[in-house]
Amino acid sequence: MKNINAELLNRVSEEAIKNPRKRMNYNFHKNSEELLQRMLNALEPGTYLPPHKHTEKVEIFLLLRGRVQVLLFDDAGEVFEIKELDPNSGEYGVEIPIGVWHTILVEEPGSVIYEIKEGPYFPGVGVEFAPWAPKGDNELETLKYMKELHSKLLK
Repeated sequence: MKNINAELLNRVSEEAIKNPRKRMNYNFHKNSEELLQRMLNALEPGTYLPPHKHTEKVEIFLLLRGRVQVLLFDDAGEVFEIKELDPNSGEYGVEIPIGVWHTILVEEPGSVIYEIKEGPYFPGVGVEFAPWAPKGDNELETLKYMKELHSKLLK
């Protein structure tokens, strides 16, 4: 049996804080060939998850603690839906359909999602990164884009 408890969430969150990318995965699956990929994803405010879409598989996020915003985009890069996840308000998760551009903005330190995807997983296969968003390699460009996204949350 694999146990998900506060001790594990705290440990993965501490690793995310130390990581320059401000996030850290903890995999429950043994390898990338498993047909069900399951992981914790500890996320800190300021982490950048480039908008992307999965071309072959559904993605599910369940927020175990913290608060995040899930943004969905059209093909032109315009936000068409925002969903706040916050277990304290009864909003626990989302299922992202195949082919929908999406990202997550982290609003609260110590946020941890449980992520589920169909496997097997091969890096770079079945995922496309949005051509209208920064890739994350230019810090100033990325910060500017994240600020723009946060401003959409206030509207």
